[in-house]
Amino acid sequence: MVGHRFSDPALLDLALRHASTAENRLASNERLEFLGDAVLGLVVCEMVFLRFPDLREGEMTKIKSHAVSRETCSMLAQRLGLEKLLVLGKGMQGVELPDSLPAAALEAVIGALYLDAGYEGAAGFIRPLIAEVVEQAALSGHQQNFKSVLQQHAQQVFDATPQYRILDEQGPDHAKCFKICVEISGRRYEACWGQTKKKAEQEAALAALRELGVVREGPGGELRVAKEDGEGDTPPAD
Repeated sequence: MVGHRFSDPALLDLALRHASTAENRLASNERLEFLGDAVLGLVVCEMVFLRFPDLREGEMTKIKSHAVSRETCSMLAQRLGLEKLLVLGKGMQGVELPDSLPAAALEAVIGALYLDAGYEGAAGFIRPLIAEVVEQAALSGHQQNFKSVLQQHAQQVFDATPQYRILDEQGPDHAKCFKICVEISGRRYEACWGQTKKKAEQEAALAALRELGVVREGPGGELRVAKEDGEGDTPPAD
């Protein structure tokens, strides 16, 4: 799973033990998660600093924020199959897990690796795992934060700030979905659904960016921010 044989296997066991199974939270993976989060951040910062010597601090921060986000960590954890190895309490077995659980497990495993194999041991696991994420984040120009891109574009081009409107809500309180659209200078763009308000807002921002010609698909289907060539500077006609 991680390409390392632990000299202290109890560390890996602890990294995969959710708080719902422990008699107290100190016997869960939460402390290792705290440590692993810091180690992951350091390794990614080092990778971005060395890989992109011409990037400014703000640009490096955006790449790092995406690389260590809950969504990215959850995706990488599921790629490794960590969610299947998590030790969960009975109340959490057989249900769909929130993204935060596999993400926390990945950070806890990184924390365990750091304690068992040192910085280079942990970094040797992280670098190949996250290299593609870092490269794509740098290439895309948006790092999956479409709200930020839209806000910058709207302020520069329209001298306005995007406003997000909740149009509908469906589902029970513990699994509610939201339909949200974005409005700029009185013009509404395509509404989108999301499992959280944050995700729905990001999807709505992406829909607006597509309509404005700011974000386009690359040759491999990846989303890229269009170059500042004057295109996408005016809203499409009604």
